[in-house]
Amino acid sequence: MWFVGAGPGAADLLTLRAARVIAEADVVIWAASLVHADVLAHARPGAEIVDSSQLPIEGVLPLYRRAAADRSTVARIHSGDPALWGAVQEQLDLCRALDLAVEIVPGVSSFTAVAALVGRELTVPEVAQSVILTRLEGGRTPMPAGERVRDFARHGTTMALFLSAARSGQAQAELLAGGYPPDTPVVVAHRATWPDELVLRCTVGTLAATVKEHRLWKHTLFLVGPALTASGTRSHLYHPGHFHTYRRAEPAARAALRGRPGPPAAPLPGSPGDGTS
Repeated sequence: MWFVGAGPGAADLLTLRAARVIAEADVVIWAASLVHADVLAHARPGAEIVDSSQLPIEGVLPLYRRAAADRSTVARIHSGDPALWGAVQEQLDLCRALDLAVEIVPGVSSFTAVAALVGRELTVPEVAQSVILTRLEGGRTPMPAGERVRDFARHGTTMALFLSAARSGQAQAELLAGGYPPDTPVVVAHRATWPDELVLRCTVGTLAATVKEHRLWKHTLFLVGPALTASGTRSHLYHPGHFHTYRRAEPAARAALRGRPGPPAAPLPGSPGDGTS
């Protein structure tokens, strides 16, 4: 039994392992409401294809039982990465009760896909070094105590807000109440990497109006935080003063990096002061 991360939508964002597993499966279970049909192109001819979009877990449990009995292989495809809002844990428990061996194949999450679409790093040095993955409270699944959006917003770092577009006004209010300034940049991504994707830029102060203008209420992710527009900082990773097992530090650059007096390190090529601009 495999639980397979299908990624955000585009079939070519499957991992090589995911494509191989789907191709080897006797039964492929997918949700037409969440997974793009192109992913099924990886299934082998003759494989049993089951659409689970209208089935509760009880509806697919007979397939799991059959797999346990005849040792057939089942690939259940989940959108994004199974570790995030995939209702996987309850299925793992069922599989273990059936003594059915399980392997999870991770997938590309929509929040990293959206960051790639807009060409941004979410952990910009000196701006944001953490990414909070959460959803708005008040939906169908109760949120544990202490996991309110306004509490997370107090950190001021990058936030990926899932499953919240239907209550964009509440999301905006929570982000503002937590301390994000109204001009904090936001990326609104609807069906990222699908053929009909829509990616918008706005601010925390204009989030609700933007979402309502485009009538978005599902399959939409918000990325929030100053890292979405920040620039001009530099990490230590590729700094000439940083050393590791494979590279020695330049002494002058090392001294500058550690805050000791010494000649300034050479600027990055193309930056002001490098002699090329």
